[in-house]
Amino acid sequence: MAEDREPPPLGDAAQTDFREVEEGEDLFVSTVSTAEQLSPTSPEPASLPAEDISTNSNGPKQEILLDDDQEDLFAEATEEVSLDSPEREPILSDGPSPAITPVTPTVIITPRVDAMFDRSLDEDEEAEENGDTFDMQITVSDPEKVGDGMNAYMAYKVTTKTSLNLFSRNEFSVKRRFSDFLGLHSKLASKYMHIGYIVPPAPEKSIVGMTKVKVGKEDLSSAEFVEKRRSALERYLMRTVNHPALVKDPDVIQFLENTELPRAVSTQALSGAGILRMVNKAADAVNKMTIKMNESDAWFEEKQQQFENLDIQLRKLHASVESLVCHRKELSVNTASFAKSAAMLGNSEDHTALSRALSQLAEVEEKIDQLHHEQAYADFYLFSELLGDYVRLITAVKGVFDQRMKTWSKWQDAQVMLQRKREAEAKLQYANKPDKLQQAKDEIKEWEAKVQQGERDFEQISKNIRREVGRFEKQRVKDFKVVIIKYLESLVQTQQQLIKYWEAFLPEAKAIA
Repeated sequence: MAEDREPPPLGDAAQTDFREVEEGEDLFVSTVSTAEQLSPTSPEPASLPAEDISTNSNGPKQEILLDDDQEDLFAEATEEVSLDSPEREPILSDGPSPAITPVTPTVIITPRVDAMFDRSLDEDEEAEENGDTFDMQITVSDPEKVGDGMNAYMAYKVTTKTSLNLFSRNEFSVKRRFSDFLGLHSKLASKYMHIGYIVPPAPEKSIVGMTKVKVGKEDLSSAEFVEKRRSALERYLMRTVNHPALVKDPDVIQFLENTELPRAVSTQALSGAGILRMVNKAADAVNKMTIKMNESDAWFEEKQQQFENLDIQLRKLHASVESLVCHRKELSVNTASFAKSAAMLGNSEDHTALSRALSQLAEVEEKIDQLHHEQAYADFYLFSELLGDYVRLITAVKGVFDQRMKTWSKWQDAQVMLQRKREAEAKLQYANKPDKLQQAKDEIKEWEAKVQQGERDFEQISKNIRREVGRFEKQRVKDFKVVIIKYLESLVQTQQQLIKYWEAFLPEAKAIA
């Protein structure tokens, strides 16, 4: 029967811009009066794309081509409605979804999905495992201060080299400011987090650090701040384009390729939007404490506990490495002071051999000072930054688990409301009020569709999170392996250089007579 069939999904390309289509499609559950149900009575919550539901789930099974399946899908319906029918237009309302912040469309959605979105995420991952990795290299360079005073900002040159056919050229460069990076992350998070995708977080704002740069205070701390931010922005972009779904997003392509980019708004920490974000975070924290989810999947329960423990240990290690970096910098400063004092003592020494030995000791200490400085640099940019990135990434992972809980809660709320509607119908039947009975039946059908959609949404986000966590774990092990090897190599090289310096100085010390 037509009521047992599922409507065709719109795919990834349409999940953001026309979210209510999927809800509208549930209105085809009834075969009696299709045209009647096409007029929406209340705003519907946004639903998840059903591109990856497995054959064992209760949701839509596989990706369906819109132009091939709609005829068979509604063959038994009393009144056939096509995707191009003007009766379907009311479904595509512009009203915001109650659960998800609407995103401004960046491309025009056509019945035929654009070629760059043809492959599913599963196919992308399979190609990646077989060695067909994304050929992209992004560098962020040439930080430049634009403007004066508190209105000044830093602009960065973003250079992309790639052989992917998603882009019009193989190499191109654009200028971007920090707020543009924050705006990109905001768009991606609103599109993908609610369906279970792990969106790499952008670097955090630093009011103190940027204020020093704005007022023109040229010192070592300002230069270090700019370099740290440049490096963090580069790593953020690389993590984003390494995600098989995000790299094909129109906003990512526009950010990397278009010379002119619309100004990102609502990214200031002290703006009204910034305060609203803080309020929303506090509300989410309260909701998280009040929602009691009966977790029936042992895998999710285990992973949530694992990420909680991993978050705690990563933060502790990150704090220890930060302390180590400060220690090496202090050691470098003290070594330089020691070298200066040894040189002054050598100049005032009358004994020739001792004076020469002290002078050479000062030279060795100056070289060791440089080694300590370089090692502190390696401690920070190789190890500390990796830990900081993963502390923020773990927060993003925990965020998708929270989104799953919200999806479950929405599903349960729909079930509760459906039960209430059925009880109301029973009361009307008992009171013999046929004039209101039909309206009650229509409301029951509407909430039955919402319950079914909620169940599909929950199954879909659960599957997406499983896949995303698997990809995240593989990348985490790979990243730590590469960085630990580089870090150990830098330590070994430093120690070998120290030995070489002291071995060269030893004969001079022994020659003191």
